[in-house]
Amino acid sequence: MINDELVKASREVKVGDKLSYRKDSVTYSLEVLAIPKSRVGAKLVPDLIRDITSEEELEKQSFIQMMHKLSRPRGTGRPTKKERRDLEDFIDGDD
Repeated sequence: MINDELVKASREVKVGDKLSYRKDSVTYSLEVLAIPKSRVGAKLVPDLIRDITSEEELEKQSFIQMMHKLSRPRGTGRPTKKERRDLEDFIDGDD
């Protein structure tokens, strides 16, 4: 969104435009401070924009990150192929 309006990806931005986008249920907001005349490196981009994301959204982001860490113990995801075969052998009664 640019200035609270839905726009296509090809829309050109201008100095002073406020951009907002959603990522992982958090809405981030940026303000365009300047437009370079040519392409610039990623390290120079923070000089051209200002992060105006609300504190509420940033707290939501930290809460989501904490919930991902607490949601399940690390390493207890899907079983590996070997673990699955061992489990099938155990259930079938094969030794």
